[in-house]
Parts: sequence; C-alpha cells; structure tokens
Amino acid sequence: MGILDQFKLSGKIALVTGCSRGIGKAMAEGLAEAGADIIGVSASLKPGSNVERSIESLGKKFYPYQCDFSSRENLYAFITQVKKDFSTIDILVNNAGTILRKPAAEHSDEYWDEVIAINQTSPFILTREIGKEMIARGGGKIIFTASILTFQGGINVPGYAASKGAIGSLVKAFANEWAGKGVNVNALAPGYISTDNTTALREDENRSRSILDRIPANRWGKPEDFKGPVVFLSSDAADYIHGTILTVDGGWMGR
Repeated sequence: MGILDQFKLSGKIALVTGCSRGIGKAMAEGLAEAGADIIGVSASLKPGSNVERSIESLGKKFYPYQCDFSSRENLYAFITQVKKDFSTIDILVNNAGTILRKPAAEHSDEYWDEVIAINQTSPFILTREIGKEMIARGGGKIIFTASILTFQGGINVPGYAASKGAIGSLVKAFANEWAGKGVNVNALAPGYISTDNTTALREDENRSRSILDRIPANRWGKPEDFKGPVVFLSSDAADYIHGTILTVDGGWMGR
C-alpha cells in the first residue's frame, strides 16, 4: 500500500460527537473528504443541518442523532440505538464538550457536575461501549478531543481544566489496555481556536492580545486545522500510535 493510500478511509463509518459546528463539524468533514460515512450526534442536531448538507455534498452518507450528553439516561439510550442501527463503527471521535466560566471560588456544584458529565463521564462510557465491539473485531480508531488545559490549569475554568486533565489520563489508560487488541486510542489537544467556546476571550481585547503574543504561529487556530490530524489518527498511517495527545495549538505548548 502506498503512503497516500494509508490515509484513505473509504468504506469506514465514523461516529463524531459534537459535530454540528466548530471543530467537530470540521473533523466530520475531513473524515468524509477522506472517504468515511459519518454518524453525527449532538444535543440539538436535526435532519437537514449544515453539517449534513456539507457531508452529503462530498458524496458521503450522514446519519444524524440527538443526545444530551449531560444525561446518562439519554447517553445509554443513544448507545443502544446506534449499536442497533450499525453493526460496525470503525472510528469514534469523542468531541462533544462544554465550558462554563467562573472563578474557582464561585464555580458552583451545578457547573462542576454539568462539565464533568459532558466532558469526562460521557466520553468514557461511549468509548467503553463502542470500544467493546472494536476489541471483538480486533480493530478500531478512537480519538478524544483533549485541550491545552490537559497540561495547564487555565483561568476561571476549573471544571473544564479538571475534565480535560482527566481525558489525558483516560486516553493513556485505554491505550495501555487496548493497544495490543488492535484498537488505537489517541487525542487531539486544541489550543486557542476561533469557535463559540472562545468568543468571550476573542472579544476581550487585552486577553486576546496576550494570547496571540504567546502563540508562535501568531494567529488563532481555525476548525479546519483539525481535518488533517483527525484523518491521520483515524487512518492506517497511525497504526503504531497509541496513547498520544497531539497538540494542535500553533506552537503554544512549545513555549
């Protein structure tokens, strides 16, 4: 197989959570461009969405689902349905997430519980349940969306930082157990990206300038910057990569 052929995902089915906009939408599009059909899921996804039209314009199939990832009952109902609908899921992208900003002294139990449920508990359960089938088949690719706050504490986002720190450890824990069973578990760690999650930061002139001053690439990232990395980690080209957290941050962590 030639090197470029190793990146092709033709005939694969990829499940992408949090795919309606931003990084998740871009990753779904990148996987489709590489040949995969997409199972898309988010809390508010409906038939005929922008992401569905985008995927179908690439000649690939898109299967929309809704799931409130803050609800364990909703999550298990979704897992039961999607496993009934698809005998094989080749690629799982755990991208759904949320961020709630309050200083630690004001970060309520409700904030903490919601962020941990969506960012940490749901991807663990989804990976465990979809991963069982991958283990049985002897192969599969799982990619988490981590963060540069997997490595740093951040400011005014203690719940988010805790959840993303946990994702880094989960990736390694799953990889330690599943690498020998043919299942690759890795993560992408976004830096500061122009999405809904960073609107408040980008609108704060002083904070935005301080962030840009530290990014060697001297720009905010774009959702499209994740197409190549997610295709790589989903492809045969990444077969010997396990437990890795790949930063997509314009060089931020290199500082």
